[in-house]
Amino acid sequence: MAITGANTRYNGQRLGITEPISLGGPTEYDVIKTRELEKYLENVGLYESQEEAVSREEVLGRLDQIVKTWVKTISRAKGLNEQLVQEANAKIFTFGSYRLGVYSFTRRWLSSLELFQQVHGPGADIDTLCVGPRHASREEDFFGELHRMLSEMPEVTELHPVPDAHVPVMKFKFNGVSIDLLYAKLSLWVIPEDLDISQDSILQNADEQTVRSLNGCRVTDQILRLVPNIQNFRTTLRCMRFWAKRRGVYSNVAGFLGGINWALLVARICQLYPNALPNMLVSRFFRVYTQWRWPNPVMLCDIEEGSLGLQVWDPRKNPKDRYHLMPIITPAYPCMNSSYNVSSSTLRIMTEEFQRGNEICEAMEANKTTWDALFEPYPFFEAYKNYLQIDINAENADDYRKWKGWVESRLRTLTLKIERHTYNMLQCHPHPGEFTDKSKPFHCCYFMGLQRKKEVPVGEGEQFDIRMTVEEFKQTVNMYSLWKPGMEIRVSHVKRRTIPAFVFPGGVRPSRPTRSSAEGRRSLEMKNSAHAPTDLSSEGKSGSDKQDDGRKRKRENEDTVPGLGILRCSASLPSTSGGGHVGSPVSTATSAAKMDHIDRNVLGEMGKCTVDVEMLHSVKNGEANGCLQHSPSLAISSAPVASSGSKEAEKLAIEKIMSGPYGAHQAVPELEELEDELENSSPPKHPGADTIRPEASSAKPSMVIAMTGNTTSHSTSYTNGLEELEVAVYSEISLLLNITISW
Repeated sequence: MAITGANTRYNGQRLGITEPISLGGPTEYDVIKTRELEKYLENVGLYESQEEAVSREEVLGRLDQIVKTWVKTISRAKGLNEQLVQEANAKIFTFGSYRLGVYSFTRRWLSSLELFQQVHGPGADIDTLCVGPRHASREEDFFGELHRMLSEMPEVTELHPVPDAHVPVMKFKFNGVSIDLLYAKLSLWVIPEDLDISQDSILQNADEQTVRSLNGCRVTDQILRLVPNIQNFRTTLRCMRFWAKRRGVYSNVAGFLGGINWALLVARICQLYPNALPNMLVSRFFRVYTQWRWPNPVMLCDIEEGSLGLQVWDPRKNPKDRYHLMPIITPAYPCMNSSYNVSSSTLRIMTEEFQRGNEICEAMEANKTTWDALFEPYPFFEAYKNYLQIDINAENADDYRKWKGWVESRLRTLTLKIERHTYNMLQCHPHPGEFTDKSKPFHCCYFMGLQRKKEVPVGEGEQFDIRMTVEEFKQTVNMYSLWKPGMEIRVSHVKRRTIPAFVFPGGVRPSRPTRSSAEGRRSLEMKNSAHAPTDLSSEGKSGSDKQDDGRKRKRENEDTVPGLGILRCSASLPSTSGGGHVGSPVSTATSAAKMDHIDRNVLGEMGKCTVDVEMLHSVKNGEANGCLQHSPSLAISSAPVASSGSKEAEKLAIEKIMSGPYGAHQAVPELEELEDELENSSPPKHPGADTIRPEASSAKPSMVIAMTGNTTSHSTSYTNGLEELEVAVYSEISLLLNITISW
């Protein structure tokens, strides 16, 4: 399929479950700001060189040869006849970066095989999928024979199988290129070279792990079909991934969002603003998701039940789906929630970061700041006064990789347990990365920021006893079946002033500003972060600033239709049973909203009199969908529209695109669901686990967090600088005894 314009619509159909918010095209200002953004991304090294791309292609080609040799080897070992042995085949696919190992720099439009190649940047991992025949098992053949073959190859290093993961994976480096290799076993005796895994029939008789493994490639294909302009999507996604990493919210395992989650969020913005350039898409990304009321799901298309009977995300039918806090639904059958790892703490942190991003983008539109402010790294070790430090170590490199992967996958349970046992009074902020003390071999540590919930007053001498929390966490970690002597974990409490120096760049602790200078800078930043007024005076502005303001006003006027008076909206929801998501934010049946002006694109094309706002679950047999209607007889005036009216119209439009049942955030079921998942997916406990762990027969150590003093919330200014921490009065947290867990 070819791209025919900025707003490509295949077969004349819209992209997405609703009409766009705005069809406005770019202005000269947008072109300039987008070029600035692309230059910024280039300067920070997010674009891959030709040589690096060729090297990745060669690695993928070699890997494809290896799996073809592997499947013939196991076919012969299983006693298949020689014809089947010769026909035996396996194929390597990738998650959007490549397809069939092919990449072209000259194509004018991008296929799914190029999508994430252009996004991942230099040095990124390649997510790959091996598709094999029905007689090649995952446990015995993939994690057995193929693992053995790879371990004997000199070009393969850091080989680490994770067969018990939610999506089983084999991690390794091939000639220095990091590879995550999944496996999908199809019901076919022979895998054809021209296999099309986007067809739903490929899932016939597939096990659950295969369905999950195939989902990455299938979702990538769907994303490309559902975004209007792939080039703009690609640049915006590269930007948002970089932003998320700088702000510490890029990590699926830590409870934030991973690559596929960010891709889906960006794709939805591209659908809502199909003709916008990346600068506008970034700005509207923050505006939309600042207003988003979770757990309303983000969806690129309707959820299809399919014909294979596979379970799809549906909080009305599936009790576990009701407790998902930030559902971001994959567009390929079977539709799943790609962000099930998000917890109440990480959702809160990401919501605050969206708000910060929105404030910065509005300041940029008023020429009060630059892209540098948006991408300023989050000062994690200045943001809190108290932290938990989790140290892990092992005796050799192989044990260390295995132990690190296991503990990292279980750290989220510690966050959830602390929140549950303190009734969400003590909030955790997990850092998404690990830190290494170079003086200690086979060692790393993780950190979690701790703070009392801001809305709760502090009682004098009040304490949080987390001894049982740590004990439960130890029991979770104890489930590791491959434990060996020397694998240790230690949990301790550290204050901000005693954070080890090796976590800071260059091993140098940053100097702390004085109170007076901190207050001065904070006042200046608060002043600079204020939103620009509607009627800005042109006095004191440079000629370029005046031109920029004129361009923005021109865009706002062009994107709006004045004089549209009353907007009547009606929506109804099907009744639900068994609790769960209730009280939809759009369940305002027969309500009327009055406004002076409205963006013309809230109503889609002006020739239409009705715009469907499809609900999450479109009930096929007579159940009502929400709809947005206006009278065709309303007069349209030619008066210009102020920017405030445009913002209000856009805000209303964002309200209307949110669809789906509205649910309560319930931390306890969330944790119980996670524990059930761990119980079902974890390997059996090491045979000697109960006899070699000394804490089982000793008295429980004391781990009590005492809260004293008063707490005042600090400003949400987008700088998030240290000066805010100096001015604010924080509650004192003291840990009476460090916990050491070792075997």
